[in-house]
Amino acid sequence: MKLLEINHLNKGFDGKTVLKDISMYVEKGEVVSIIGPSGSGKSTLLRCATFLETMDDGDLSYCEKQVVRSADGKAVYPSKAEMKEAKSKFSLVSPIHVMKRDKEEVFQEAHKILEKVGLSDKLNAYPFELSGGQQQRVAIARALVMNPEILFFDEPTSALDPEITAGILRIMKELAEEKMTMVIVTHEIDFAKAVSDRVIFMDGGLIVEQGKPSDVIDNPKHERTKAFLKKLSV
Repeated sequence: MKLLEINHLNKGFDGKTVLKDISMYVEKGEVVSIIGPSGSGKSTLLRCATFLETMDDGDLSYCEKQVVRSADGKAVYPSKAEMKEAKSKFSLVSPIHVMKRDKEEVFQEAHKILEKVGLSDKLNAYPFELSGGQQQRVAIARALVMNPEILFFDEPTSALDPEITAGILRIMKELAEEKMTMVIVTHEIDFAKAVSDRVIFMDGGLIVEQGKPSDVIDNPKHERTKAFLKKLSV
């Protein structure tokens, strides 16, 4: 079953095209990693998929139910009730600055999940008392407590030191082993290779190449993909 399907997505800002005719899908239980240079449109794609940005044009479906459709070259969004239903299907884990005042709601309802992410001893802590890595683990707990069909991660290890990064990636790897459906924007290429069912390489607002990690990362076909991965290996 396709939990997410996007067809012919276009998005621009101030007359500049950022995403060009993007089509992708995510099957239930899959881990799909999106890699590519900064400015390639990876985060904008996630923001469009999670309605933090509006698509200019294209079709988007969650759980095989169309949410956004194209009409006369423009994206048409559903009613508030339909949008609320669509949003119940996913959660987005953004970078560190996700802590909000809803500490009690999250901490009280998600004790088991806090144990899962190694924060059971922080049940009564305030956000300002948590380190950056702990805040990011709370972000994962906040997403999981919603019991989503699909989790989106936008650079979840951004600005974290290597030791903390390893801890966050361990949690995500455990989720992958539990067949949690995930879409991950990441610069952690080795991690993407280890946990992904498919990898998408983006550049210049386009999907340049996609396929199994063994194909895209180990044996890329496109010269732009080869050049990007070679820079990372230097």
